[in-house]
Amino acid sequence: MDPTRLDRELMAAHEAGDKAALTRLYRRAGDAMLAQGDIDAGCFFMTQAYIFALDCGAAAAPEIRQILIQHGREE
Repeated sequence: MDPTRLDRELMAAHEAGDKAALTRLYRRAGDAMLAQGDIDAGCFFMTQAYIFALDCGAAAAPEIRQILIQHGREE
């Protein structure tokens, strides 16, 4: 994951109001952080992904929620 590229993509998606893209981008960042063992950062990004997934009705919302539950962020 290239943090500079991700940041640019996130900013563009925020500016465009593209909630589906924000869901995917934050999920990608969350997956990368979790894979590196940074649970707090991973769950931060996953929480953002979950919020945007709920807001736009993305099918990924339940899966993202399960990831948060697995890491003790929601019961």
